[in-house]
Amino acid sequence: MTTSKKNLRTCEKGHKYYKSSDCPTCPVCEQERKPDTGFLSVLSAPARRALESNGVTSLQQLSTYSEKEILKFHGMGPASLPKLREALETGGLSFKA
Repeated sequence: MTTSKKNLRTCEKGHKYYKSSDCPTCPVCEQERKPDTGFLSVLSAPARRALESNGVTSLQQLSTYSEKEILKFHGMGPASLPKLREALETGGLSFKA
């Protein structure tokens, strides 16, 4: 198995971290901006960013999409769907049919 070389990087806020990919996301900044409550707080960082970058920050906004449409968002995977379904059901909502 080949191991990718990790490069030391520094984000705009001065956090130092290592990354082997071209992804510019600072893990420290990402952890700091993770919500403490709400449906976005139970998602992985890539899934959360996928929703946010598509303007989905509330359950009402989420309910206007179908599961198929949500899965097309870059960073969203099928493992997030059960968490999203549960959050919608708790709020008395569902994905668009």
